[in-house]
Amino acid sequence: MSYLVIQGHEVETPDLKELAKLSGAARIENIGNAFRLHDYKTQQGVAAYCAGAKLDFAFVPRPRRLADFRLLVMDMDSTLITIETIDELADLVGRKAEVAAVTAQAMRGEIEYDESLRRRVAVLKGLDESALARLYEERVKLSPGAERMIAGVKRAGLKILLVSGGFTHVTDRLKTRLGLDYVRSNTLKVKNGKLTGELEGRIVNADGKREALLSARDELGATRDQIIAIGDGANDLKFMSVAGVSVAYHAKAVVREKATYCFNYVGLDGLLNLYA
Repeated sequence: MSYLVIQGHEVETPDLKELAKLSGAARIENIGNAFRLHDYKTQQGVAAYCAGAKLDFAFVPRPRRLADFRLLVMDMDSTLITIETIDELADLVGRKAEVAAVTAQAMRGEIEYDESLRRRVAVLKGLDESALARLYEERVKLSPGAERMIAGVKRAGLKILLVSGGFTHVTDRLKTRLGLDYVRSNTLKVKNGKLTGELEGRIVNADGKREALLSARDELGATRDQIIAIGDGANDLKFMSVAGVSVAYHAKAVVREKATYCFNYVGLDGLLNLYA
């Protein structure tokens, strides 16, 4: 049994009927805030129609429950949370536009990540360490549906790993707040209460994110098919590539092209509708 999941801010009945006709689905099932079109015959035309109607779609080839998975791995900046933390830190020293431009290039895969991160962190030299607490309290906001998704994933028994090119000052707080199982991120070097403009230890880049996933996988004894990965930028592709299911969340084009599913309109809790 296969099915097509349709979800969005508003799913209109005429759109559902047209999608059922396009896909050759046998019946339409309401699953709360989304719809499941059963036993589709073809995928042709569905993506184009959904783009025009501003709907997210997912062809699920076989029925699975969320409990069939063991591990959820997700990026932080612009995925779990709505901001790019380093851009907001740069804003506190009046250089957000400069740093955001480099961030955007790195996320599109146009420049080498490690060098881009060093350049951006260098801008923060001299910033008072207290700015990190201020950043978290004033600017860090969870993406829509994040708490509902995490609650659902936990109920299903999955472990959660947060991987980030961002900083421990934020990931550690989120780990405590949300009850996450693992985090892997970068550490900003601090001296005499000020940021030095450098990082401590090895940079958590695309390879570091992938290694964190593989480490958690091995600890849990999970298989590739039992892992879900969510990301938005080019440096997420390596860890997403070793997961059985990957979700591009409001992502760059290079990520959307390679992910199993794309969420362009719904929140993170759209994941729960795929395996309801």
